[in-house]
Amino acid sequence: MATANDNKTAIAKQFIAAIPHSKALGMKVDLVEAGRAELSLDYDPRFVGDPESGVLHGGVVTALLDTAMGTAVVNHPQSNGGTATIDLRIDYMRPATPQQTITAKAECYRVTRSVAFVRATAYDESDDPVASATGAFTVEGVK
Repeated sequence: MATANDNKTAIAKQFIAAIPHSKALGMKVDLVEAGRAELSLDYDPRFVGDPESGVLHGGVVTALLDTAMGTAVVNHPQSNGGTATIDLRIDYMRPATPQQTITAKAECYRVTRSVAFVRATAYDESDDPVASATGAFTVEGVK
């Protein structure tokens, strides 16, 4: 029997699959809870920003954070569905380690009638953050 969390995960996977760049980057939905999401992507040499070091391009990390944050908004209990990024701030703390999976953990911590506020952190396979993000997203049909 499917649980509510299974349904949220299925919806999140559909949301990710509908975004062409998310699909092209190979983003995966690892966890979806009320107002929270964790997405990851495996290292891929096609997305290297610095060929000498093998470090992923910052745009890949940005896309992962933005998508994880949008997924957290879509799955917030007060949200009725769609969202779009209004504002996004990314602070890069260090390069992602080459050959490692990147995971973004996002939390939608406040929803108003028209805007959701979200924070997220990206990690490689260590506990030392690669980047952190805050953002504002549109919300439709707040419950």
